[in-house]
Amino acid sequence: MAVQPDPPGFRDRRVHVIPHTINAIGDALTGEKRARFYAEVLAAEEGEPINTVMRKWWMEAMFNKAPGAERSRANAAAGRNLVPVDRLAARLGTAE
Repeated sequence: MAVQPDPPGFRDRRVHVIPHTINAIGDALTGEKRARFYAEVLAAEEGEPINTVMRKWWMEAMFNKAPGAERSRANAAAGRNLVPVDRLAARLGTAE
């Protein structure tokens, strides 16, 4: 079986996973978010407290990598292009 090349203009829209490490999370964040992450992670105690901080900021870093994330947040803040929850659930195939 041969692998077909991507068609012209193809954009890989998959979001690649950020490793769950302090350095990788910090590198994926910018500006004020990066500073807040480092402040929280450096102040957290070993064990579950630091794990909680890392999970929270890892999710934030992953959301930031999603295509159109900034535009989506701006639209939500302005009340534009909002999708009702039931329509979103139907798109995701979770509607009953």
